Amino acid sequence: MQRRRAVRWFQRRVVNPFSRTMIRAGLAPGQAILETTGRRSGKPRPVPVGNGLDAEGRTFWLVTEFGRSAQYVRNIEADPHVRVLARRRWRTGVATILSGDDARARQRSLGKLNAAVVRAVGTELLTVRIDLDR
Repeated sequence: MQRRRAVRWFQRRVVNPFSRTMIRAGLAPGQAILETTGRRSGKPRPVPVGNGLDAEGRTFWLVTEFGRSAQYVRNIEADPHVRVLARRRWRTGVATILSGDDARARQRSLGKLNAAVVRAVGTELLTVRIDLDR
């Protein structure tokens, strides 16, 4: 619990603001921004994630390090309609939480630096699939 709290604080206060700026500027090709709708506030909630856009551009994959306790996963459970900024383009889609998916195998298939960080600090890996609108 203490580890999770420390990681969340560091991500929220240091990593995420810097990452969002870099992603929006197109300077972080291995990352993307997932935008959910706040389950209480109704406001857009952008969070940096690894760029899990598939080659066809139809599906976006991500693995959360804190499972269902991640705020954006809770937001998805309340409203699965999301937006993703990947490769300097916003896409809309519907997210599905895949409890039965092998999150570690999914991480290996994504094969990015972000995946290694999530595996290193993650305490409860969980896969999310986003089916993107055409």
